Amino acid sequence: MALWWQRMAVMIVKELKQLYRDPVLLVIIAYFFTADVYLAGSGAKITLYNATLVVIDHDHSAASRELMYAFRPPYIDFQGELADAKSAEKLLNNGEVLAILDIPNHFQHDLLQGKPVALQLRLDASNMSLATLMSAYSAELVGRFGQNYSIQRSGLSTEQRQAVPIIDDRHRVLYNPNQTDSWFMSISELLTVITMLSMMLPAAAAVREKERGTIEQLMVSPLTPIQILLPKVLAMGLVILCAVAVCLYGIIQPAFHVPIQGSAGLFFAVTALYVFATSGIGLFIASISRNLGQVSMLVLLFMMPIILLSGAWTPPEAMPTALRYAMYISPLSYFIEMGYDILLKGAGIEILWDSLLGLTVLGSVIFSLGIWRFRMQ
Repeated sequence: MALWWQRMAVMIVKELKQLYRDPVLLVIIAYFFTADVYLAGSGAKITLYNATLVVIDHDHSAASRELMYAFRPPYIDFQGELADAKSAEKLLNNGEVLAILDIPNHFQHDLLQGKPVALQLRLDASNMSLATLMSAYSAELVGRFGQNYSIQRSGLSTEQRQAVPIIDDRHRVLYNPNQTDSWFMSISELLTVITMLSMMLPAAAAVREKERGTIEQLMVSPLTPIQILLPKVLAMGLVILCAVAVCLYGIIQPAFHVPIQGSAGLFFAVTALYVFATSGIGLFIASISRNLGQVSMLVLLFMMPIILLSGAWTPPEAMPTALRYAMYISPLSYFIEMGYDILLKGAGIEILWDSLLGLTVLGSVIFSLGIWRFRMQ
């Protein structure tokens, strides 16, 4: 047993030395765990903010003015009125505004008569996310305006208006009360980067042996396949954990002020288990690749289904039933749930035990498959 562990330690040191002598991989690791996470947290926006809007007001009444000035910052950047539809469409086609609100003739008259009034909202849907948010927010504002106008038209006194039963929909957001995009996006990017590099680094370490012709030397040595492959996983996993610590405490917390509510030790333990699980995919990729170029392409090929079935880009509630069941074979779905719960909610093992068990079982299957495929080779 002592000899077994001594060989493992020597092989781990060997892998770390080989990585140190590979400047390309070092630059990739440094970039993804620093600049990439920072750009994702500071650049991507998933909420409506200063969306540009122009209005074509055909009515020029008190009601139309009241409606158009209901679109206020910080969600809406009201750019003013335009006289004709052609000028507004030109701005929309050039990407200078996100939306055009068209208020028809006799708007106030029809409201006072109790008639239904149709408004037109034209959107630049080249950015589908912002267009969807703008459409939903505009519908909410118009609905609120219509409700208030109906109450005013009813002729009720102030006391009677207060007695009218109204559903007041007030949202309370837990764990991210200000809905800060950078909290979500920076953590999401970190978990995605861990996924990609936990597949790429072990695969690159194994393929490097093929490219340099040293894999045959290792095979005829007294080392078992486990003693050849497991040090690659452990060495690359150690590098990833160190990079995660740098990213978490050097980028995410100082730059975006993300509060770490849970146990950092539990998060790193879960990360280590996840790296072990996904490294099996990396070993499988290494067994069918001949060079680093093929490794990179295959990592992307495996990554996309893992991400799309993880809930990182699409909430599980919005997926078809078949895809929701398919999420159980994506290790990232377990990791995302546990990562957010630990960092933002302060959850412990008593809450995360089912996800931890699922990741352990799935990771064991994936890693065993990778080892089996490499041994067969």
